[in-house]
Amino acid sequence: MAKNVAQSATLASLDQQLAMAKRCSHEGVLAGAKAAVVATIATAIPTLASVRMLPWARANLNHTAQALIISTAAGAAYFIVADKTVLATARKNSFKHAPNMETRI
Repeated sequence: MAKNVAQSATLASLDQQLAMAKRCSHEGVLAGAKAAVVATIATAIPTLASVRMLPWARANLNHTAQALIISTAAGAAYFIVADKTVLATARKNSFKHAPNMETRI
């Protein structure tokens, strides 16, 4: 009987950790998507403007190069912000459930 209670407590704890991990990853995805949109706009405007105004850019940056510049910036922003958000959320949640660190020192 005691083993069943311990198992149910462990399963409840695992379910809670799984739910917290899903929430952390969801927050990371949302923050990354927002950052990707901002990076896309912030990169597209100067890239497209330079192709129209600068002779060198007009001659050397075709449509594929322009798309590659914009998508690389958006992808990098997504992964950097998503990773930082997931790590920050996980750190915040781990300190929330940990005993007070100052009393142990």
